[in-house]
Amino acid sequence: MEEFRYPERWEINSIFDASSDSTVIHNHLKEINQEVTKLEVLIGNMEYFEGGGYSVHLKKTIQIVEKTKADLSQLSSFLTCRSAENTQDQQVFGWKGKFYKLSVKFNSLVRKVQKWVANLNDESWNEISRNEDLKHYQFILKEWRRQEQKGLPEREEKTIELLLEDGYHAWGDLYKSLVAEIRLKINMNGTSEELSIAQTRNLRSHPKEDLRRDSYFTLNNTWKNNSTTISTIINRIAGVRRTINDLRGESELHKSLRNNRIKERTLDAMWNVVNQNKQPFVRYLNQKSKLLGNNSMRAYDFWAPVNKEVQSINYQDGIEFILNHFRTHSPELEEFSRKAIQQNWVEVEDRANKAGYAFCAGFPSSGESRIFMTYGGRITDTLTLAHELGHAFHNHAMRDVNYLNRDYPMTLAETASTYSEMIVLNAALKEAESQAQKLFLIDEKLKRSVMNFMEIHSRFLFEKNLYKERQHGYVTVGQLNKMMRESLEEGYQGSMDDLSEYSWASTPHFYLTKSPFYNFPYTFGYLLAMGIYEKVEQEGSDFETKYISLLRDSGRMNVEDLVMKHLGEDITKEDFWEIGMRRCVQDVEEYIKVSEQLFSHP
Repeated sequence: MEEFRYPERWEINSIFDASSDSTVIHNHLKEINQEVTKLEVLIGNMEYFEGGGYSVHLKKTIQIVEKTKADLSQLSSFLTCRSAENTQDQQVFGWKGKFYKLSVKFNSLVRKVQKWVANLNDESWNEISRNEDLKHYQFILKEWRRQEQKGLPEREEKTIELLLEDGYHAWGDLYKSLVAEIRLKINMNGTSEELSIAQTRNLRSHPKEDLRRDSYFTLNNTWKNNSTTISTIINRIAGVRRTINDLRGESELHKSLRNNRIKERTLDAMWNVVNQNKQPFVRYLNQKSKLLGNNSMRAYDFWAPVNKEVQSINYQDGIEFILNHFRTHSPELEEFSRKAIQQNWVEVEDRANKAGYAFCAGFPSSGESRIFMTYGGRITDTLTLAHELGHAFHNHAMRDVNYLNRDYPMTLAETASTYSEMIVLNAALKEAESQAQKLFLIDEKLKRSVMNFMEIHSRFLFEKNLYKERQHGYVTVGQLNKMMRESLEEGYQGSMDDLSEYSWASTPHFYLTKSPFYNFPYTFGYLLAMGIYEKVEQEGSDFETKYISLLRDSGRMNVEDLVMKHLGEDITKEDFWEIGMRRCVQDVEEYIKVSEQLFSHP
């Protein structure tokens, strides 16, 4: 009997059968364009609705907006997946150009709907608020009304549309293409091999120090050699963002807070707790460096294993590892994940011409997701897969929610993914068969704490400084390096050597044109997931229903209200963030205790 094997490549042509020609994509774009035209007609008639009837007209408009938004998202995810699985796929670039143009037009029309809602008089707004057919959209409508009451005149919005349409998103695509085409020569066991950025990054946790070191510095030199081109890209992206936000009278951070549906005092409370608790993680880094035989932690040793326990796991075993632990913690999460993998929703094959990052793409029209990564056979890859399955489960939990209410912020997206990752890691720790195995797994947890409390903080600081400097003109490579060095020094508290001043070039999050400050939501989600896990330990399996309810509500509430409703916690207070931080600090104490037991000499 043939042994069952989980598929290692996804199936995306079942979504759009564009494997042989582009007719299906062109037809889909044509259908979306027809929907956009319908929306344009509806909006044109809005001004004639006086003396009542607003609710009926708005309901029709929202239905078109929902369908068009879902169809655009479906196509966007497909194009993202196609370009990620084969970065040499030239056909995708043509599709993206047409997609961006249509998206800009659609978003412009949606803003007109938002302005229409914002400008309604109190009597008309009260009619809409009382309407039974619109009750599910009250949060979104209130959000539109609040945001657009200070909106720009149409002329300025037209200027913004031109900025977006005329190449803005192309700068982000250019960065992805540049990085995807880079090949590095790495000495693997005496043989020189050409590896992609993703394949080279996977060597960061290799047990051989010389391979970790050589691949790290080869990567760093690659970023240095491409820094002039990449600095142009980051300047253009930051420059357009600055121009748009200046016109709209808001800062990049304010826009990110609004997009993430959190208050500034909530973010401040989180960062205050992080800053007050960095020293335990400095202790961890110092202890780990000693275990590796060094006086200080070197950047190329950060992901290194301190022992040989559980350092590798093949894909087939990795899936069973994940599913077994999901099952004991959340049966619905396990059942969903198994089906997703068996139905070819996951792409993990290690090959050239793939993009160098992991992601989960949602397909709202068909109710599916796709997960993309390069599986290198290490426990870190297994945890990445668990992380991305958490994103897919979030999409699954919201499958029956009205589409406008599925637009959840990144803060909560990263909560769901981190929570799934923690399920696997914490369950594995409880089942550790030896102190050596336990040390390995605690180390994996603490790597994530360092990334969220030190690395992400340094990215946040860098991006704040980037927009500040960009106001004064073009930011040179030398300036970018200086800002990066200073941000890393503050983020890591001087606890790590050889950190790359070219991290601004190697960090893909700075080049995502749709999302400024694509950094603090990771730390937010990490600590919020820790708080949720605390509730799970208190309430046991009964909490699964509450957790799924939290996910379902994640697109129709501010995060502060959501957490208060489902967890009974006030996240504007430092007390809440200290709950998750205490768990992370306890990991440091346990790490030092176990490592001293293992490596002490009589």
